[in-house]
Amino acid sequence: MKGWAVALLLYLAVQAQAASWVAGPGGAPLTLADAVARAADGDTVELLPGEYRGPLVLVNRRLTLRAEGKVVVLGDGKPGEDKALWTVRGGDVVIEGMEFRGARASDGSGAGVRHEGGRLSLRKSQFFDNEHGLLAANDEQAELVIENCVFGQAPKVVGGLHHLLNVGRIGKLSITGSRFQQGFEGHLIRSRAREAVISYNFIHDSVRGGASYEIELAAGGLATVIGNVIGQGFDNQNPVLLAYGTEGRVWDRNELRVAHNTFIHYGWLPAWFMRVLDDRIGTDVKVYAVNNLLVGPGLFAPGTGGEFAGNRYATRGMLADIWTYGFELPPGSTWRGAGVDPSQVGGQDLRPTAEFEWPVGTRKLAPGAAVWTPGAFQR
Repeated sequence: MKGWAVALLLYLAVQAQAASWVAGPGGAPLTLADAVARAADGDTVELLPGEYRGPLVLVNRRLTLRAEGKVVVLGDGKPGEDKALWTVRGGDVVIEGMEFRGARASDGSGAGVRHEGGRLSLRKSQFFDNEHGLLAANDEQAELVIENCVFGQAPKVVGGLHHLLNVGRIGKLSITGSRFQQGFEGHLIRSRAREAVISYNFIHDSVRGGASYEIELAAGGLATVIGNVIGQGFDNQNPVLLAYGTEGRVWDRNELRVAHNTFIHYGWLPAWFMRVLDDRIGTDVKVYAVNNLLVGPGLFAPGTGGEFAGNRYATRGMLADIWTYGFELPPGSTWRGAGVDPSQVGGQDLRPTAEFEWPVGTRKLAPGAAVWTPGAFQR
């Protein structure tokens, strides 16, 4: 029997044996802890609607935890010894449909979810009012996948530096179709991953947003930032929207690909839409930047070498309607169709395949486009 057939039979056998366990906020039919304890690898734990309290730690488990309705995991906003509401330590875990709110720790590092190794997939989940929405510890074999999630409402603690997403030195980070808003002093996204793919997201700190960097790729690495709306508010703590290499060189391969993003700066003083800190990470970083739309006063990676093409400056009035999040260029715009072919930039294929779709998610682009418009939207 061929290898693929054997693998298929094994997969079907595992699926046939997988079971579902149901937990309720009041302990019926099971408490969450009991449901997790009874579940075998490959099983699903379904959470009934309601509020759940108390820490949950998963160690080397292969489970799916799925909300069946409105499920809120609460930390009550009170500092404690627990570092996170839920902790994933190794294994392969999927968390779907949960809301994590109010995580606090005595040392100020409380997280809605703490990722300490293994593979963690977050889908359709929300993180509000946590010291860190998600905190991923250093583990070079770990992988984090975030799809169609919302991160927001950083605690307004002066000097707290609370990040909506704080990712350590892991192997790979992928963020798609998600929304990041309402930071305060900390960053919306901070990553030190070896490889990061940030695609088709709404990373927009609102008009009066008070975050620092919208995206910080602190340790460099192989980073692809494509098809995102990246917005900085009046009350920003730092003029840079996208920073690369702020903490110096960590990984052997350092390459930055930035394509078809709409950068928006609401302030009057000039922004630094993208900054590569080559004095810290080195001058040999490969940079490819194509068809980005730069809205508002500012500069785009001044002094940075690399392949730059099709990047266009615009005013806020050139967009459809920024006040209702209409960030696309309207019909008849000067920059409609003014992009270059993104499939041929320094040997890189940087064609977008989707767009962010409000409030979360993506919509696919029709294949075979002959003309490209700068920015995150081709619509």
